Amino acid sequence: MTIAPQRVVTLHYVLSDTDGNVLDDSRARQVPLEYLHGHHNIVAGLERALEGRAEGAELSVTLMPAEAYGQRNEALVREVGRSAFPVDDLVPGMRFQTPGDDGPQVVTVVEVRDDSVLIDSNHPLAGHALRYRLEVLGVREATRAELAKGHPLPPGTDPGSVEDRKLP
Repeated sequence: MTIAPQRVVTLHYVLSDTDGNVLDDSRARQVPLEYLHGHHNIVAGLERALEGRAEGAELSVTLMPAEAYGQRNEALVREVGRSAFPVDDLVPGMRFQTPGDDGPQVVTVVEVRDDSVLIDSNHPLAGHALRYRLEVLGVREATRAELAKGHPLPPGTDPGSVEDRKLP
């Protein structure tokens, strides 16, 4: 079976920057990635590179920023009041999940000032070219419940316990 929309793909990957520094390794964590193809569960360039591949395929892909996490947008670096944070001991590099216009987003603390905090809402990998080494472990048809939710469900999930996504 080949990778196509509405199929669940299981794979191992090693993500590195263009200098060869490993940023993430699913095999080292002993947790393969499982995603629903065609549902924007992974970056677009990676999904395009995997389309049509079959179980056992191994490939290397280099993605430019536009195909991965996008270009950095300096307008997403801004100052907010210290009261916006649930902790007093803020240090640069801390990350927090906040509500955003398109759902939850992660912000990174850049600088802590007396009354304010400089934050960056860019994805930490925005603006970076990325290299992936991939091994496709499995491809299967998604269940109705997975299609309704838009992502793979844990094994043994009772389909009756899954609520379909509501249309706007």
